[in-house]
Amino acid sequence: MKRGWLRALAVAGLALLTASCQLLGDGATIGTVVPGTLRPNLANDIGAREHPRVVATYGGVYNDPGAERAVASVVGRLVAASDDPSQSYKITILNSPAINAFALPGGYLYVTRGLLALANDTSEVAAVLAHEMAHVTANHAIKRQQRAEAKELANRIVTDVVQDSEEARKAIVSSQLSFARFSQVQELEADAIGVKTLAKAGFDPYAASRFLKSMAAYARYQSAEKETPSAPDFLSSHPSTPERLQLVVRAARQIGAPGIGERDRDRYLGQINGMLYGDDPLEGFVRGRSFLHKALGIGFTVPKGYILENSPEAVLASNGDGTAIRFDGADISGYSNLVDYMNSGWINGLLPASVRDTTINGLPAVTGAAITQGWSFRIAVIRIGRTGYRFIFASRSPNEGFVHDFRETADSFKQLTPTERARLRSLRIKVVKSKPGDTPRKLAIGMSGVEPSRRLEFFTVLNDLPKDEAIPAGTSVKLVVD
Repeated sequence: MKRGWLRALAVAGLALLTASCQLLGDGATIGTVVPGTLRPNLANDIGAREHPRVVATYGGVYNDPGAERAVASVVGRLVAASDDPSQSYKITILNSPAINAFALPGGYLYVTRGLLALANDTSEVAAVLAHEMAHVTANHAIKRQQRAEAKELANRIVTDVVQDSEEARKAIVSSQLSFARFSQVQELEADAIGVKTLAKAGFDPYAASRFLKSMAAYARYQSAEKETPSAPDFLSSHPSTPERLQLVVRAARQIGAPGIGERDRDRYLGQINGMLYGDDPLEGFVRGRSFLHKALGIGFTVPKGYILENSPEAVLASNGDGTAIRFDGADISGYSNLVDYMNSGWINGLLPASVRDTTINGLPAVTGAAITQGWSFRIAVIRIGRTGYRFIFASRSPNEGFVHDFRETADSFKQLTPTERARLRSLRIKVVKSKPGDTPRKLAIGMSGVEPSRRLEFFTVLNDLPKDEAIPAGTSVKLVVD
C-alpha cells in the first residue's frame, strides 16, 4: 500500500462510506470524445492524455534492465511483421503484480511485471504484445468510442420514444448486450491478427494458446479458496478463455504444426532473473495470511480461509462465506480521541451505541458497528501517531463466525519489532537450471512467499510444468525467493 491509501475510504462497492474510488479497467472506454471531434491526431491525443493516469493507477513505471531488454527484443520484429509497420509504439512496463496488458490509442502499449513473471519464454511475451498491437492497428479504441456514443444516442431515443418503461428497459439492455459483444469481437479479431503477426515475426504461433492456458491456471490457483472465482485483469476483461483458446489454436494450425517458430526460454528467463515479484516494498507485503509493512512497521493476520490481496488503495480479503475485509488508513491528526473520529460522519449507518474505546496490543483503538443497504459491518480503528489504521468487515449474513473473525484479525494488529522489519525482504524471481533427478515437488520446497501446502501448485503454474513428471536436466525454471 502506498502513502496514498491513507486517503482511501472504507469498503469499495459496499456503500459504507461517503466516498468511493474507481480504477481503470482494461475493457473500459479510454477517455471521453465529444461526438463530431474525430480527427487525424485524435488517437495520439487520447493516448498522451491518458498515459499518466494509467501509470499512476498501476504503481508507476517498473525499471529493470533485464525486463526491458526482454520486451524490447521482440518489439522491432513484431512491428516489422504487423499490418502497419509505419505505426510507432511506446512500450511501458508497469510496476504491478497484476497479470495485465493493454493498449491505448496512438500506440501506447502496457505490460505489467506480473505478466512478465508468468511468461516462460520470449514467444509468450511476443504473443501478448502482438495481440495489443493488433488493437492499435485495427483502430479498436476509436471504434469502441464511436460505438459508445452510438449506444448513448440509441438509449436516449428509446427512452424518449417508448412510453412503456419496462419495454424501454428491455430495449436498452438488448442494445447494451449488442455493444458488449462488439468489444468481444474486437478481442477475438486481435487474437487472430496477433497469431499471424507472431508467426510472421518468426515466433512460435502456439505461444498464444500456451499463455492463455497459463493465465487460466493462475486464475484457478488464485481462486482455489474463494467461493466466487476471480481472474487476472487480462482474463477478466477479455472473452472467455475456451473461446479464445479455440481461435488461437485454429489460427496457429493454419500456419503449421506444433514445434515451429522461436521460443527462446533460456534467454528470456535469464533476462527476468532477479525481477521483483509480487508486492512492491512501498505497498507492503502479503505473506500467506499475513500483511506486513516494513516502512510503516505494522502487520496483521487474517483467519484461515481468507485470501489477502494488496492494492495501492487498501488491503482486501475475502472468504468463501461471503465476508469481505478492507484495511486502510486515514489521517486522524484533527481528532483528540478515537470515539470522536468514529462519530465524525465517515461511516454510513453507524450504530452510535456500538462505539467502544479499547486498546489492541497496547495501542489506543475504537470499535463499532454499522448497518446500511443490507450489509452489516464491524469497524476497528487503531491509532499510531497521526494515523488511524482501519479494519472494516462486511457481510450480508453476519453470524458468530463473522464477529469472531473480526476480533481475531483486529487483535492480531501489531507494531513490528526492529528484527521483524529487518527480516522483511522483497520477493524476487530466481532462475535455476534443473539437475538430474529434480522434480517439481523437490524444487518447490525452495519457494518463498506462499503457504507450504500450496508451493507445489504455485511452482507448476509459474513454470507451466506437470507436477508429477521429472524435469529434464538443464531446464530453466523460476523460483520465487526472498
